[in-house]
Amino acid sequence: MIFAAHVRLQSRTNRPACGKDAPLTLSLETSREIPTLSRPRRAPPKTAETGPPPLDGRLAKTVIESLEDAKAEDIVSIDLSGKTTIADVMIIASGRSNIHVGAIAERVSRACREAGFPQPKVEGEPLNDWVLLDAGDAIVHIFRPEIRQFYNLEKMWSADRPGEARRG
Repeated sequence: MIFAAHVRLQSRTNRPACGKDAPLTLSLETSREIPTLSRPRRAPPKTAETGPPPLDGRLAKTVIESLEDAKAEDIVSIDLSGKTTIADVMIIASGRSNIHVGAIAERVSRACREAGFPQPKVEGEPLNDWVLLDAGDAIVHIFRPEIRQFYNLEKMWSADRPGEARRG
């Protein structure tokens, strides 16, 4: 139960305070119970049994097309359904330089906005060695090749499993 508490400052003489040094009293009034609002429940993540695979989704297609348009290299899509609840798909790509990685990230962000999706949250700028875009149901990692080889996210998330597509 949540109760509302109202604090009232009053002048001791019950008239408006005339200056900053007028004496004040503090009184606490508790009143009615405030109903708690419940949040709407979030739908469970889509799995292969309840819906189409994430790579058939409009967001994943938009991201992959924008990566291809920006000349990203070694584009890998990893299906995350059943592995984690943070997203349905992880897309990993490489850029040739820091400037190319930044340009790819900007292109993907713009493509998501233009397709009607919320603007992805971007981390890793201005260095652009590794830029992460959180687009909700899709997480996009854009690396410089040597950084990508060092972290090897494909191996960590088991990119060689069946049902995952490799493009490049």
